[in-house]
Amino acid sequence: MSGHSKWATIKRKKGATDAARGRLFTRLIKEITIAARDGGGNPDNNPRLRLAIQTAKSNNMPADNIKRAVQRGTGELPGVTYEEVTYEGYGPAGVAILIDTVTDNANRTVSEVRHIFSRHGGNLGQSGSVGWMFQRKGTIGIPRSGQKTPLTEDDIMAVILDAGAEDLQTESDMFTVTTDPQSFDAVKKALEDREIVLENSSLQMIPQNTVKVTGREAEQLLKLMEALEEHDDVQNVSSNFDIDEKELAAFNG
Repeated sequence: MSGHSKWATIKRKKGATDAARGRLFTRLIKEITIAARDGGGNPDNNPRLRLAIQTAKSNNMPADNIKRAVQRGTGELPGVTYEEVTYEGYGPAGVAILIDTVTDNANRTVSEVRHIFSRHGGNLGQSGSVGWMFQRKGTIGIPRSGQKTPLTEDDIMAVILDAGAEDLQTESDMFTVTTDPQSFDAVKKALEDREIVLENSSLQMIPQNTVKVTGREAEQLLKLMEALEEHDDVQNVSSNFDIDEKELAAFNG
């Protein structure tokens, strides 16, 4: 698992505060709205909407909130007009960063994102400057604890290979499955059909190579990542850093 993936896992476990939960709900509502706008309001025919609704439900979002977000996307209810914009930049140690945003004012968002980069030792780049370093993949996190029966790597491999998964990484407390975007739904369903508990599942931009970062630069980089993730318009932040797990834990402690 990459350093960024480990950091994201730590952040999720610490993300139960009211403020963090409020930001999560806002992001999920935006994703549901855009998915419904672009692909229609029926999740059976709209994979992006189906995943967004599943993620919202897994985070205990009330059904009424989900319904209203879908209706705003389809135009049944009035709502804000959102635009999806991806920004690319460099952090300390030359780390590549992709920022997916949903905004009702792109001029405001780019100005604020640029300011965050400059405040934390990074710089906003041109479109295409770092995007080529990443590939879009499906990732599925399977916790070792909380399963009906103990799981081994072989148990999971037996399920995911036939469904089209690409890779399985094993950590002390987690299995992480990687798929191509086309196989993501099939692999996720195969695991759920076997009643395997999933901690998270999403489509992400995965770096093809990583950059090792330590010490002062690691601390500065994590402050940059945190500031970006806390911005109201930011949906996802992807990066190719690799920071030692102890340094990650110390920062988040």
